[in-house]
Amino acid sequence: MSASGGTKAIVAALVANLSIAVAKFVAFVFSGSSSMLAESVHSLADSGNQGLLLLGGKKAQREATPQHPFGYGRERYIYAFLVSIVLFSVGGMFALYEGYEKVQHPHELEHWYWPVGVLVFAIIAETFSFRLAIKESNAIRGKQSWKDFIRHSKAPELPVIVLEDLGALVGLILALAGVSLALATGNGVWDGIGTLCIGVLLILIAIVLAVETKSLLLGEAAGVDEVKKIEAALVDGETVTHLIHMRTLHLGPEELLVAAKIAVRHDETAADIAAAIDAAEERIRTAVPIARVIYLEPDVHSAAAAAAGADPAASPGGPTPDH
Repeated sequence: MSASGGTKAIVAALVANLSIAVAKFVAFVFSGSSSMLAESVHSLADSGNQGLLLLGGKKAQREATPQHPFGYGRERYIYAFLVSIVLFSVGGMFALYEGYEKVQHPHELEHWYWPVGVLVFAIIAETFSFRLAIKESNAIRGKQSWKDFIRHSKAPELPVIVLEDLGALVGLILALAGVSLALATGNGVWDGIGTLCIGVLLILIAIVLAVETKSLLLGEAAGVDEVKKIEAALVDGETVTHLIHMRTLHLGPEELLVAAKIAVRHDETAADIAAAIDAAEERIRTAVPIARVIYLEPDVHSAAAAAAGADPAASPGGPTPDH
């Protein structure tokens, strides 16, 4: 997986979640806290999710085949979508069920120091994992807001890890609040309420991940900045005079397909046009290195058609990319 896949952040989150899951389950066994059980399942689900992200990154590196001529880059999107399903079903729905059961049948917590100690340890471990995910994300986020980064990132791994770690930290705080209130009041219902809050939180995060990953699976165009760079690189003003229309599509986080119809001079020879197309492709790859699959269709610019408004390349606003 490339650097934008955040492999370091994924591995750090995996190690943290596995150790935290074991600690939480031990605390549940000794204390009977439903928050601890829900959190242990949450951490276990997160560990599985990180495994899915690593597996998706590995599978995406396979070479293209005749059956899949554009390669397997979208494997990363598929496995990120599976993460949202696991987070929703295993994490969120289980926490709601466990919280409901605890509210209906509350009991006093035993050996309170187990859940409290484990939660403090888990918050510290998740904080380190979260900080690393933030650091890795900042390296590629640039000036984007966090909302835009999560919504528009073409590499799904880092947004997933950031949201998972954020959800884990908030969930731990909710669990600690539920356990603390249950201990202070002697009423185990608070433990159940904390568990229900964890379930709602996980489901909301899972829905956000599912919506954003679905968009990637359907196929997203290049970003606005990349489109502008491609448009500028296409036209040389000599042989290629106009961009008529263009479509772009991400075949994977680091692979972009560009298809465009370009206007050329009517008196150019086939050899000149072929050379101009090769030069345009080279300029595009220099401007946007992830543009690896490029299809350019030459067309003759017609002054008569432009005057009649039938030539999009001659519209007052210039070429309008259709992507």
